[in-house]
This record gives sequence, C-alpha cells and structure tokens, in this order.
Amino acid sequence: MKFSRQRAEDLSINLTPLIDVVFLLLIFFMVTTTFTRETQLEVSLPEAESAQAVAQEQERIDVVIDAEGLYSVNGQALVNAQPLTLRRAITELVGEQRAIPFVITADAQTPHQAVVSAMDVAGQLGFSQLRITTQESGEQLQPITDAASE
Repeated sequence: MKFSRQRAEDLSINLTPLIDVVFLLLIFFMVTTTFTRETQLEVSLPEAESAQAVAQEQERIDVVIDAEGLYSVNGQALVNAQPLTLRRAITELVGEQRAIPFVITADAQTPHQAVVSAMDVAGQLGFSQLRITTQESGEQLQPITDAASE
C-alpha cells in the first residue's frame, strides 16, 4: 500500500450567489417602500407686544432690562443684575398680589440670559400674566434712576 499525500485544492469563495441575494433584497425594499412628503410641524412661537400697546395698563410690574443686563423695576434701578435682587424688589413692591401683569421690556442688545432670569423670577413668584415687550432700536428705554438718591 502506497499512501501518497494528495495536494489540497485552493479554497475559494464564490461571491456570485451573495451578490444575487443582496440585489434581490435591494429590489424588494425598493418595491415595497413607500415615500411620503411630510408637512412642516406646527410650532406656536411666543409673540412680543410693543411697549406702547402695554403702556395703557394701570397696575403692573414693569421690568426694564438695558443693554448691560441691569434691571429697573417700575422706574427704580436695582443695585446689581442678580436675579435674587430682582426677586426681592418685586416681592417688596407687590407683596402677595400676583394677579397683576408682569411686563418685561428689552431691546435687541439685551443679553438673553437677563431676560430668561427675569422670566424665571416671574415664574418662581407665581405671576400668571407674563408679557414680553420690545423696544425699537432708536427708542430709548425708561430712564433708570438710582434708588439711593431718592
């Protein structure tokens, strides 16, 4: 008996059936998929009123924020731009009355964080009528007087 070693054939992978399967899956997904065009989402954005439209109200909290982010409450300037100072000033001014409108007036130069902080203070104090008004770029904000000089 003569046992001789035979040479092993080279292994190879035939990709033709795999390509056929992928092609058939591609055709299947193209035929069964439906494409629809979605309309835009409806988003209700906040609206700002002009300062003149709100000016006719009698009793309200009027917070004016200048370009440096300093607050003025009903014409009285606050010592710093801290939300805690704004909260104390409003609490002293209105006491427990929270049904009156809370009006925030700012212009395009006002830092957004100052407006957000004023809105947070209004929410924390429980005001139910929050309004944001804008100033025209040429329009002057209310004169800020120093509370210590009065």
